[in-house]
Amino acid sequence: MSSRPELQAPPEIFYDDVEARKYTSSSRIIEIQANLSERALELLALPDDGVPRLLLDIGCGSGLSGETLSENGHQWVGLDISQSMLDIALEREVEGDLLLGDMGQGLGLRPGVIDGAISISAVQWLCNADKSCHVPKLRLKAFFGSLYRCLARGGRAVLQVYPENIQQRELILRSAMHVGFSGGVVVDYPHSSKKRKEYLVLTCGPPSVSTSVPTGKGEDGESSSDDESSGDEENQTVCISDRHRPKKKQKITKKGRGRDWVLKKKEQRRRRGDDVPPDTKYTARKRKARF
Repeated sequence: MSSRPELQAPPEIFYDDVEARKYTSSSRIIEIQANLSERALELLALPDDGVPRLLLDIGCGSGLSGETLSENGHQWVGLDISQSMLDIALEREVEGDLLLGDMGQGLGLRPGVIDGAISISAVQWLCNADKSCHVPKLRLKAFFGSLYRCLARGGRAVLQVYPENIQQRELILRSAMHVGFSGGVVVDYPHSSKKRKEYLVLTCGPPSVSTSVPTGKGEDGESSSDDESSGDEENQTVCISDRHRPKKKQKITKKGRGRDWVLKKKEQRRRRGDDVPPDTKYTARKRKARF
């Protein structure tokens, strides 16, 4: 069994011309992408009024998931970091508008212009530090912060992810909640190792009755209730998490923040490229009342 793609190379390198063309020509992958996109669109729960919506496809690749959005009568904008994938999308003449960009640096869209967003197998890439300047927690914060801003009030985002472990799942979910999203994780087929799929269902705004997270599908393909999925954390069909705001400011003790804190802050500024004085034995030493 091959290792996970995100562990082999950064996405813009892994999905080169050869891999992008092989990915798009696989009938199995095309079928999987269509099924995942249909499920994401179902969880998006858009109003059934016949009015087309403007949707965002994050990690759109060669436009396989975007075709599902077009077939359902919606307009869409696709974002991807791989130029090779977008070139194939242009060859296939997909109907959506395409943007080349790194979602870990923010989406760069105007506030409130997107009615809903989907992402298929992309967000877990942000949990890897492919460059020395990459900090997964900061990249997730930039991504979810910009996603929250560009969504219309009450709009939903459905992100299908393949987290490597529980810690990675919690990091993704916690990052979404910290910027203001409400929602949780929907797990389809939780007891199947092959069919199990996880969707992060997020709503732009505080929790309410109308923003409750739907239930996942069971082994029979029907929605399963919370009672059927009771048990340990791994077997939960739906994991709902409330929004938690980050702490405002770090409390200052009477003794001050100390030398270790000052050295840590100076190192952070150096990594950002700021001009920082060198560390000496006098660093963080309190001055006397008079020189």
